[in-house]
Amino acid sequence: MLHLKLETDPRWATIAEDNIEEILTDHAWCEQKAATNAITIITHNSQYVDLVTDLLELAKEELEHFQMVHEIIKKRGYKLGRERKDSYVNELYKFMNKGGNHLQSMVDRLLFSAMIEARSCERFKLLSQRIKDKELSQFYYDLMVSEAGHYTTFITFARKYGKDIDVDKRWKELVAFEGELIKSYGKSETIHG
Repeated sequence: MLHLKLETDPRWATIAEDNIEEILTDHAWCEQKAATNAITIITHNSQYVDLVTDLLELAKEELEHFQMVHEIIKKRGYKLGRERKDSYVNELYKFMNKGGNHLQSMVDRLLFSAMIEARSCERFKLLSQRIKDKELSQFYYDLMVSEAGHYTTFITFARKYGKDIDVDKRWKELVAFEGELIKSYGKSETIHG
């Protein structure tokens, strides 16, 4: 369903489990950034009522996820560390079309967002299947389901409003780019690392 070119090496889940406090902190900030991203899309595309409505719900859900991760951090006696730079997202951002018209920019931002959600979903699935911590395994399973819904939301809006753009072609280009990009990741204790 996610159409990713390359799956994460399962050894990444071991790296994550061995560094769970770091993963939780990174994950918390990923959720905050996802909420901010949804709000940014709304800000630039407020003329689309259905997009605004759905992305407001998505932003609230991402903030709820941020809160849920923070609660786990506190419950385990950890501290929410400082925000982390997400090199994967920054590299993925370079693929986005910076020129073109407003509609092309919106479609690219929606596809960029869908890709991040797809990779997060894939990583959460891996964590849910491979880590021994039952509470976190279930937590990541539940979040995997949610991220799949977010992926679908972004792809659906890209296709709906990108009628004059070959959205499927652009998506395939992004999938190919991400497939090469992700080869450099999966070796560190971050959600996308």
